[in-house]
Amino acid sequence: MKEFMMIFIGSEYADLGLSQEDIQGRMEKWFAWGNKMEKAGILKGGEALTPQIRRIIGKNRTVTDLTSADVKEIVGGYYLVKAKDFDAVQEIAQDFPDYDLGNTVEIREIMVFDH
Repeated sequence: MKEFMMIFIGSEYADLGLSQEDIQGRMEKWFAWGNKMEKAGILKGGEALTPQIRRIIGKNRTVTDLTSADVKEIVGGYYLVKAKDFDAVQEIAQDFPDYDLGNTVEIREIMVFDH
């Protein structure tokens, strides 16, 4: 089995004007998805991320503080999963709750280095 990161990219719920009831319903879908992966033994971890961003750029290390309102798309969180290959992770990603909001799942394989 290999390890993969599913990165969740898109708009923040607050920026979309979702009601507290809508947000609660979406969170229930997220928890159900996470529980499904835990029971299947494939979820290794993951976290939601706050909308505050600090970027440090270039050789001068220019610092910029941003929020989700300042950027078109934001990384809202990630899950680490173990699976056979990209196709297996793509299948897992079918249950991502926010496709209907135009949000994205990016799948990246974790690189393994020989010591």
